[in-house]
Amino acid sequence: MLLNKQIPFSYILNKIKYDLIYVSVLAAVVLYVTNVYENLIPDMPLTIPAFIGTAISILLSFKLNQSYDRWWEARKVWGSIVNDSRSFVLQLQAFVVNDHENKIRTLAYRQIAWCYSLGQTLRNLDPLTGIENFVSRYDLSELKKHNNKPLAILQLNTLDLMNLKEQGKIDVFSHLQLDETLVRLCDSQGKTERIKSTIFPQTYRLFLHFIIYLFIVTLSISLKDLDWYFEVPLLLLVASAFFLLEKSATHMQDPFENKPTDTAMTAIARTIEINIKQLLKEGNVPEPLKPNKFYLS
Repeated sequence: MLLNKQIPFSYILNKIKYDLIYVSVLAAVVLYVTNVYENLIPDMPLTIPAFIGTAISILLSFKLNQSYDRWWEARKVWGSIVNDSRSFVLQLQAFVVNDHENKIRTLAYRQIAWCYSLGQTLRNLDPLTGIENFVSRYDLSELKKHNNKPLAILQLNTLDLMNLKEQGKIDVFSHLQLDETLVRLCDSQGKTERIKSTIFPQTYRLFLHFIIYLFIVTLSISLKDLDWYFEVPLLLLVASAFFLLEKSATHMQDPFENKPTDTAMTAIARTIEINIKQLLKEGNVPEPLKPNKFYLS
């Protein structure tokens, strides 16, 4: 997640460097053709590139809105995960009969592992990395049998709660309350998986790039009376604005791709770990995750 800090110019330039190279080549070709075949190419009124530029603005506005909606939905889902993770531990402490601190700790630590594992899964990383300190060796061996590791962690907690109910350690009403919390966590996982698996139409991006290049061509022809050292920088400047907006929308539409614009899942999981350990009165409470330059992962 990008922070309210100065973003390096190199990061911005790196996002559009290839597009600017294409625009430079295209501008050079159009400049050459308009100079060599000046009599064959009719004058292009500025109203034509202005019309195309207006269309690009509308398309970019739509894409930015849709992309931000996806990014914001992802952030809201992880906000719900924070709330439900805290509620789960508080419910365990309120509902489970005394002298079962070890069982509560096991369930709470699995919830921490679930948060880290879900974030790793969504980023296409190893979902078991970093959770060894939160689950037992037996749990790890069970998790390796499943394709969906976060779901398997929820199953382990569900089975333990069922055993506690059968042993009379929690009553039926309390079990239902805890089960509802696990259902909400499972629902949140499903929402993140839906966002991850739903691809923004690639054709939309291709058509948008085509229209931007068409705009550059028509604008270059309209400005053929300008000297090249004015025309080419102007084209690059205008194209940069469009491509930067398009890149921003493209990165926001996929909030789980291990990029600076991602939802800060690791930082959120660390916050959950801190909160749960403090609720358990643990001594090894870690520090909040520190930003990496201008973003938080």
